Amino acid sequence: MQRYTLSFLFLFLIAACTKLPPENEILDGPVEGLNAEESMRFLNGDRAFNNEIFTTENGLGPLFVATSCGACHAGDGKGHPFSSLTRFGQSDTTNTYLQFGGPQLQHRSIPGYMPEQIPNGAASSIFMPPANTGLGFIELVSDADILAMADPNDIDADGISGVPNWNYIPAYVASSQNSQSNNGRYICRFGKKGSVFNLLQQTANAYNQDIGITSLYEPYDTYTHQEVDPEVATQTVLDVVFYLQTLKAPIARNEGNGDIIRGKELFKIAGCEKCHREILHTRSSSISALSNKEFHPFTDLLLHDMGNALNDGYTEGSALPQEWRTPALWGLGLSKNSQGGSYFLLHDGRAKSIEEAIIMHGGEAEKSANQFKELSAAEKQKIITFLESL
Repeated sequence: MQRYTLSFLFLFLIAACTKLPPENEILDGPVEGLNAEESMRFLNGDRAFNNEIFTTENGLGPLFVATSCGACHAGDGKGHPFSSLTRFGQSDTTNTYLQFGGPQLQHRSIPGYMPEQIPNGAASSIFMPPANTGLGFIELVSDADILAMADPNDIDADGISGVPNWNYIPAYVASSQNSQSNNGRYICRFGKKGSVFNLLQQTANAYNQDIGITSLYEPYDTYTHQEVDPEVATQTVLDVVFYLQTLKAPIARNEGNGDIIRGKELFKIAGCEKCHREILHTRSSSISALSNKEFHPFTDLLLHDMGNALNDGYTEGSALPQEWRTPALWGLGLSKNSQGGSYFLLHDGRAKSIEEAIIMHGGEAEKSANQFKELSAAEKQKIITFLESL
């Protein structure tokens, strides 16, 4: 096979060594209320997520995107375009990727192997790595609550018809007693299209598809498609899952500021809160610090038609090409700290400011975007100031 030694070394050094500034202490650390044993698990997961670098000696590749978890999530914040992921292929009703392979492009390789390329004609989409904080709360929103927010037939005639992403889940993902099945599919909530069921699936997929590392849960090598021995310990995977579950949620700042208060009012008047729901609740959990809590993510975890401009032709689970899961807005104002000093918003980072991101909303969100456009410059700034305070 053709060798790419120099390019590999260059990419390897960038992926392994580039460290964008962490967001700051507002995002760092575990949720309050962990006991001693849980705190130790959190620290073990922190080390595995942020400090463990993979090389050819400990299983990297042969095809990969990055060499560590932290390479794509600096300071547990949003990713930079350099660390973006490319998803490709087209799934059918059995969640089998047809014709073109997929679902993730592994555009780097160890020496002796050719990086993967998107096949001609394959639908693809660029995904920016999300922030990691507060994920344990989102994981614990009940199916009943998600379904209560859904309005697939737009019964209230407000133009908003959010739906959950019903998707097939791997056998190793144990559905809880609160999970509802629909012909073998389950409500999922993670990922740009909300196609991943829980943080165990997200973590096992990331090891396998991002770093080329097999585990007990995802044992198939992404290059040969053959089952191989696990290259990361099961306990390490579980520690990373626990770390992601117990990272504290972003903390809103300056909530008593008059401009922020007015900006929040205008945000609701424009109809933004119909999808970006402020208040959600967790169900009961074995992690008492997360159990039966109110939290404020500003998302409904539902898919919405965002219009043709945001249609990449790519599907996941039951999500149509123009449908995207409402992203949580908490921590939005801290994003620039992990994105090199600039905003890269929406699923692919195309919006370079909060105002751009709002204006690019189409489909079900077009009415709210138009209402924002009609505001005075001062009113628009108050909404942005509010959003940057989250």
